[in-house]
Amino acid sequence: MKLLMCPPTYYGIEYEINPWMSRSRPSDRRLAEEQWRRLRGVLEERLGVEVELIDPAPGLPDMVFTANAGLVWERRFISSNFRPEARRGEQAHFERWFHDRGYEIVRLPPELYFEGEGDLLRCGELWFAGYHIRSDIAAHQKVAEIVEREILSLELTDDWYYHLDTCFCPLGDGRALFYPPAFDAYARRVLEENVPELIAVRAEEAARFACNAIVAGNAVVMNDGCPAVRERLEDLGFAVFETPLGEFLKAGGSAKCLALTIA
Repeated sequence: MKLLMCPPTYYGIEYEINPWMSRSRPSDRRLAEEQWRRLRGVLEERLGVEVELIDPAPGLPDMVFTANAGLVWERRFISSNFRPEARRGEQAHFERWFHDRGYEIVRLPPELYFEGEGDLLRCGELWFAGYHIRSDIAAHQKVAEIVEREILSLELTDDWYYHLDTCFCPLGDGRALFYPPAFDAYARRVLEENVPELIAVRAEEAARFACNAIVAGNAVVMNDGCPAVRERLEDLGFAVFETPLGEFLKAGGSAKCLALTIA
């Protein structure tokens, strides 16, 4: 497994584009850097995950959330079309990084919003994508044509869980964590019909971003403070690594948001 991360050098709450963000509740940059280093340390030193880095850019505080940059499929990088104007400047930096490493850069029509791995996740051989709050359902069809796979679209209904990766966490073939109130009734039915073992997360642990976890084989890395999810995962045979990520929750992100899968 190889992940792309971005140091939080310029991270901060400089605007408000989701309910988690409030400029009256700023992040502590030193603490954020420490939390980010600890997450990277768990991934590299405890799990043997290879981590590549992209240089942060001033004026783009959310570049640290690399999962939203796009989707990597084989040697192609499907670049995001961010809905919030404040994040659109990130696109050129990520495209340059992938282009310099030999990836084909694929852009969707500019009128279609798409926020990368934040809204598109694989659960075994099935692909699920969230829409309504950040990504457009029409973008799913374009991505499906590029990857030549069916994508099952899921409508998100709660602004607090604005990306699919904030409320749905695949744990491998046929198994996933999810927070049911974040989906409309049809999306819940799609999940129930396609994921045999759905594990519902309590509201208080969904708010600790239990679903925004990094899964690497039989290991799960998540924010701390999710004891019920941790116990359930350990019962299923997963090794759980909790690491504090509270400074990033202030911007509506946690472990998964801080890493883009590139291999």
